[in-house]
Amino acid sequence: MNISLNWLRKHIDFDQSANEIADILTRCGLEVEDIRKMGTESPRNIEGLKIGQVITVLQHPNADKLKITTVNIGLEENLQIVCGASNVAEGQKVVVATIGTALPSDGTEPFRIKKSKIRGEESHGMLCAADEIGMSDDHSGVIV
Repeated sequence: MNISLNWLRKHIDFDQSANEIADILTRCGLEVEDIRKMGTESPRNIEGLKIGQVITVLQHPNADKLKITTVNIGLEENLQIVCGASNVAEGQKVVVATIGTALPSDGTEPFRIKKSKIRGEESHGMLCAADEIGMSDDHSGVIV
């Protein structure tokens, strides 16, 4: 299981470093396999990852396996995002890579999210599966 130190800090008040927290968890009987630093210092800028709520899911008019979603990530306007995941549904909270986010890739350069047109429909980000953000090898659908 991967746990974000920033997420943990939102729920528990502490000042210890990641290494100190790993030591505390290990002393409590929880194994910490490794500590990964991610963010703007890394070639993968996951700062652009947000949690969004899927407001609508419509069938893409020009593609059987694509959906057009409307997602609220807390901005004034909701984002329209074209998605190919079969498990996306209204009401879900999902991981959203916003425009400019650099995601892991098989090549040397990260995959950067851009505004695009997919089969004639605008897409302003990407709904992410676990493998697309480097969490695991799971590509079975969006992270819910």
